[in-house]
Amino acid sequence: MFSDEQVERYARHLVLAEIGGPGQQKLAAARVLIVGAGGIGGPAALYLAAAGVGHIRLVDADTVSLSNLQRQILFSTGDVGRPKVEVGTQRLSALNPDIEIEPVGEMLTPQAAGRLMDRCDVVIDGTDDFSTRLAINASCVEHGIPLVSGAIGRWTGQVGVVEGQPCYQCLVP
Repeated sequence: MFSDEQVERYARHLVLAEIGGPGQQKLAAARVLIVGAGGIGGPAALYLAAAGVGHIRLVDADTVSLSNLQRQILFSTGDVGRPKVEVGTQRLSALNPDIEIEPVGEMLTPQAAGRLMDRCDVVIDGTDDFSTRLAINASCVEHGIPLVSGAIGRWTGQVGVVEGQPCYQCLVP
């Protein structure tokens, strides 16, 4: 069950009828793959870590640059030049030491997608290029994993959840 510290940490979830103890246990057992640790994946990772999602696999091959800092809240000035997954792992672990963060400092390619999605319950796509988005989608469809896709373009944004067919590529050919 939960330790006294965890009961205090997750108290707001535990009193909600829609979550409660069983829901918090499901969150603790959940495995989420986040592809892209920037402006979309970073905030998603922070909220999932705070909520107590038990295992977060964070995939990003990039390093923090100064131009990231005005929109990527996972990072700070002292992080410039460091790998995003390294910084992300430290921030998320500091936020919630109860969870496991698995940093993967590589790009998601069609060849690596299945391996990176192994044992994950859901995939969050926070990438900014269509070839990676389509590779993520194809692997999610192949493995039957729900996909949460988020994108921002100038002044507009979109978020969608797809599972099976129609898939992301059906919506954005």
